[in-house]
Amino acid sequence: MDFDPFEGGADPARVSEAAHLSAHALVQAGKLNDDPEIRERLVRLAEDEGLEVIAELWSKAPARSLPGALWRLYAIRAATVNNPEAMASFFAAGARQAQVSRVVAGAAEPPGAEELCNMTSSILTGAFDGEFDVALERTAAYCRVIALGQAEQADAADFSHPERAALMTGRAHALLKTAEDLEAAAASWRRGELD
Repeated sequence: MDFDPFEGGADPARVSEAAHLSAHALVQAGKLNDDPEIRERLVRLAEDEGLEVIAELWSKAPARSLPGALWRLYAIRAATVNNPEAMASFFAAGARQAQVSRVVAGAAEPPGAEELCNMTSSILTGAFDGEFDVALERTAAYCRVIALGQAEQADAADFSHPERAALMTGRAHALLKTAEDLEAAAASWRRGELD
């Protein structure tokens, strides 16, 4: 009776179930449908519905789960689309050090803002074409290049803007962790264990 006046949040088990079911439904809808218009709608889901709606459903899922991996694909694409010039700057700085990751990511040369936006859209389209593991690995490679670029720019800004440098270094570390999670998710997908 003491708890009756307080409203509880959503049941975490039901939220998790909804996240997994919706992620499976989206990936299956893309794999089973050859209509390019439907795939384009799946790619543009974050813009059409709002990234916040997707975040509410998938962002709390474990990184190495289907909804967690799908969330990261959408979030990386949204970050690129929303700030393409900065991402292009980071990518250019990191590409010099990460030649293999640059190639795996698949950016057009030279990788400018528009090319990176197109690349992230292409990666997400690939996730719905039945090559989900490849999409995860390409996004992981992209994250690695961006992280190296952020770290390089953070080092350059360390003396003049230490707070900004610390923020960029933290973001670079987070992106490296995201890359590791996406690579692990790709391996799980290939084994049929990503749920």
